Amino acid sequence: MRNARSAARLRLASLVVAGLVSATSSPAVVSAAPAKPFPETLALPDGFQPEGIALGPGPTAWLGSRVDGDIYEIELRTGTGEVISQGPGQGSPSVDLKSDRRGRLFVAGGSAGDARVVDTDTGEILASYRLTSGTSFVNDVVLTRRAVWFTDSFQAQLYKLPLGRAGALPEESEMLTLPLTGEWVQGAGFGANGITRTPEGKALLVVNSTSGLLSRVDPATGVATVVDLGEALLTNGDGLLLRGRTLYAVQNRDNRIAVVRLHPAGNGGTVRRYITSDEFDAPTTVARFGHRLYLPNGRLTTAPTPSTPYTVTQVPTRR
Repeated sequence: MRNARSAARLRLASLVVAGLVSATSSPAVVSAAPAKPFPETLALPDGFQPEGIALGPGPTAWLGSRVDGDIYEIELRTGTGEVISQGPGQGSPSVDLKSDRRGRLFVAGGSAGDARVVDTDTGEILASYRLTSGTSFVNDVVLTRRAVWFTDSFQAQLYKLPLGRAGALPEESEMLTLPLTGEWVQGAGFGANGITRTPEGKALLVVNSTSGLLSRVDPATGVATVVDLGEALLTNGDGLLLRGRTLYAVQNRDNRIAVVRLHPAGNGGTVRRYITSDEFDAPTTVARFGHRLYLPNGRLTTAPTPSTPYTVTQVPTRR
């Protein structure tokens, strides 16, 4: 999208010059007000069915399609965007995704049971990993210093892709499956969903969508311990975002974000408040740029069609 950005700058410069000429030659003409930067609603292609969102560095976001795995890049400042990577097709969705500073997207493959790594400059799929052959929904992903972790909503296990020196991608044979044990209860519904690390970085946090329980998981053993949030539950918990000791937990069908203040070890915390918006329509995941949060509206209660509109909603971190 670099060429597109350059072209956009040239078009903008031309429009500015044209506007100045018009204003000089015809004083009666009033120039249109410039578009508001960082719009609160960002349009996605009709029928896109977004789920995950990855951000930056800089005001650029990427979203994955549950339909065919396409990756859409959007500029947060203007709301303009384009598909930069064609997905594998029907049956191979792009669910959650995270970006690193090497220009790579790590993509959870949902019902396809795989994970992909996509180059944000070329759109090329750099690597693909078969994580499981069983009934699965590879859902959310988090990057740590030495690994990439994925949840599976239908199986009580996590998947680990260890990263080599300078972030080198592993061979498929190096992929590890970590069963969830201890206090983890899979249940009959959608299990493990959002995943992030603990504030001190020594463990993982995983939310169970059906039970609403948040668990601290030892990445070496898979032993899970329920995080003490008092009487609060994160039912319909989806994407998780950690900033310092503040955890933003999306509750998709509840149309809200729970803002949790965690203990440093992540073994306890308090839900301080909820962020809501009239524009939420079953938001699925969340990313942050400055003091703004961005959430793709999955519209999970709306029957999808090729013409169904989809959006990303921006809300302030304090509301």
